[in-house]
Amino acid sequence: MLIIRRILQGPSAAVLLLASALPSAAAVAEDAPPPEVVGGQRLGAAGVQVDPGAPALPKDLTGKSWVVADAGSGQVLAAFNAHAKLPPASTLKMLFADTVLPRFKASDVHRVTWAELQGMGAGSSLVGIKEDLDYKVEDLWRGVFLSSGNDAVHVLANMNGGVAKTVADMQARADQLQARDTHVVSPDGYDMDGQVTSAYDLTLFARAGLRDPDFRAYCSTRWAQFPGAVDKKTGQRGSFGIANTDRLLGKYPGLIGVKNGYTTNAGATYTGAAERDGRTLLVTVMHPESSPKVYDEAAALLDWGFAAAGKAAPVGVLAEDGGARPAESAAPAARPVADRPSAAPGPADG
Repeated sequence: MLIIRRILQGPSAAVLLLASALPSAAAVAEDAPPPEVVGGQRLGAAGVQVDPGAPALPKDLTGKSWVVADAGSGQVLAAFNAHAKLPPASTLKMLFADTVLPRFKASDVHRVTWAELQGMGAGSSLVGIKEDLDYKVEDLWRGVFLSSGNDAVHVLANMNGGVAKTVADMQARADQLQARDTHVVSPDGYDMDGQVTSAYDLTLFARAGLRDPDFRAYCSTRWAQFPGAVDKKTGQRGSFGIANTDRLLGKYPGLIGVKNGYTTNAGATYTGAAERDGRTLLVTVMHPESSPKVYDEAAALLDWGFAAAGKAAPVGVLAEDGGARPAESAAPAARPVADRPSAAPGPADG
């Protein structure tokens, strides 16, 4: 298209121009390639993504978002709204562990201060840490993984330089993992304005964590004894039992872990990993229509994944960890953990 401008004589003279019209903004937008989707373009599409030739998916799935993936190959076998940004609840503690767990020895001892137990959201899940008492780092991590204790998270975050620094560190770790849907505001996953993640990103956090033998051991622990208060009469320190609030652990065949969560805003969230015949699958389910369904739907999707593995073409792939060392490329076996009887399991998670 050409634009012709006429010549005027006198003070208002203009130059005759023959110019090609610039393309409109709409035309530019139409010609631009679609934005890159981490893991593949299909994972950015709305609705169910699955190979048409795969076995039928479970019926009556109600999660707002879910992902089934092979932890070894990274293939995403099926997904539903994989990159939908949703509040994470305590599943964000997987990213916290990915970030902070390697920084302290399990045998390190830390004396907890009053200040370290402040700033937790109302109704937070707690393991029961007390100020002015010593705790081993390994006990603090059991409090994180088994009881989803926000008090344990805040103590470890303060050991790491403070809550604000830990949030920044977690965001940097998410960036390394190519978890671009994640925005971290609190280290414990408690409901905060703007704090979101996705089923895809939670699956990345679990896959990275399971490559760490300590992470893998903690998340697979069913029961443990946790340090209690000091008896004023005897001077002896007691302990009490804590149980993992993951309701599939010990019930679903081959389940390894990983982390559950629940808040009013997030609803129920869950990422699990299970091993069968040498294959490890990951599943994440976010915000089904009722809290108990998060476990039912995760188990059904794991069953489907083991039936479909090797038969269904993948619909995407899990991004590789940009911060991993070559030796971390394969998930090691969990170190044996002595399960000890304790109190009955509590509520799903706070």
